[in-house]
Amino acid sequence: MDGSEISSHSEEYPLRSSVSSGGNHQVDVIVYLVNDESVPLNLDSSISITPAQEIHRLIRAALHLPDIAQEVFALWLISPFLEVQLKPKHQPYKICRQWHDLLARFTNCSIDDIHLDEPSLQFRRNIFLPKARELQISHDVVLKLLYEEAKYNVLEGRYPCDVEDCKKLGGLVCRVELGPYDEEQHTPSTLRPKLDCYLPQHMCKKRNGGLLTAFRSKGGRQASFEQTLLNTYKDVKDTSACSETEAMNCHYKAYLKKCHDLPYYGCAFFVGTVDKPAQGLLSRNGRKTVSVAINMEGVSVIDRKEKHVLISLKYSELSWDYTYPSDDEPILWLEFDGDNEGTPVNKLLKIYSKQAELMSGLIEYCIELNQATESPVSESAPGNSQLSEKRPKLHRQESVLCNRMKNLSTIDYVEDGAEIKRVKPKRAASFFTRQSTHSYSSVQPSETAGQS
Repeated sequence: MDGSEISSHSEEYPLRSSVSSGGNHQVDVIVYLVNDESVPLNLDSSISITPAQEIHRLIRAALHLPDIAQEVFALWLISPFLEVQLKPKHQPYKICRQWHDLLARFTNCSIDDIHLDEPSLQFRRNIFLPKARELQISHDVVLKLLYEEAKYNVLEGRYPCDVEDCKKLGGLVCRVELGPYDEEQHTPSTLRPKLDCYLPQHMCKKRNGGLLTAFRSKGGRQASFEQTLLNTYKDVKDTSACSETEAMNCHYKAYLKKCHDLPYYGCAFFVGTVDKPAQGLLSRNGRKTVSVAINMEGVSVIDRKEKHVLISLKYSELSWDYTYPSDDEPILWLEFDGDNEGTPVNKLLKIYSKQAELMSGLIEYCIELNQATESPVSESAPGNSQLSEKRPKLHRQESVLCNRMKNLSTIDYVEDGAEIKRVKPKRAASFFTRQSTHSYSSVQPSETAGQS
């Protein structure tokens, strides 16, 4: 398997077997959806030789999905330690047989964890599906599946969101889950027992802490979680004279469009660590655990504990490489433009991870895929050419999407590759041989810091 199809993280999933014997010649395969629903399938042929594309066809038939679902979704093997997106030709059973070897190679699992871990087969969004293509979908079941996956990632904190966005997304979830707002039926007390079904779990855990300060009303009084969520729920409007199915599709799309503003929407997630910057003469740097999110647009490094972006770069803004030091973990290097005390420099960020090889391969594959699909016609068409799009600046000073260079320890250098004391003002060429063929012009810190 190459790096275009594997990602890993340490979120907790129940261990679920996807294969069971249904007789001498028939095997039952259970495919799970993100919302934990299961779809049992019966294979007439041997499971050991059945390719992913055949199982994909069977689940599309079982869910009555249109042809577009073939490019929208992919089959994944999922466990608490590793996520693998399968190619159509892959044989899931054979990869399951290799699972322990994959864990040993690409994770830091203990021996016991490796022997006990068992993946489940899941039906999820294809990470190579362009967002512009997703917005063209009108089939209600496909939209619902995409909505469920986006909601899961928001609620689990895999997609960090600002408080303002969480409120809007939570209001949409209330509308989808509870129906149109009814003043008599929907009250703060009705929302309270299932608050973490509408707002991210890590935020609900802070309800006695700092998050509530973000929900202050204009009069200075602090609104409750429930009342604030109820207000956003009330603001969700339905188009008059439309059916409930049409209304739900509009709300699914509204939720997805909001998530599209996140640079890590539709990403594959990897786990790594980065060096912490020195805080003082006597402090030890240490390392910070991060998620590295890679999609068709670029790379984002997310603080797993604080649930905010450390840096987000489009492919036109970075160069990269992968190294495997004999005395340390493999390293993914990201190179980008920045400044040192106001002077333009080149910055190198080291991401330590056993999955560095996979990340490097996925970056390369995404760039090649973008180049293959770009054309003068597609670049001029609205909603296409994701690489050329520039995200709007954020006006929220503490947005989770803002780059936090002060929280990263980087190596700053100029054209000779040396670390800097005083620097020359201009970069000459990339430190690496691997570089996006897209324009890599100087990126002004004032622009990148405020982009989503």
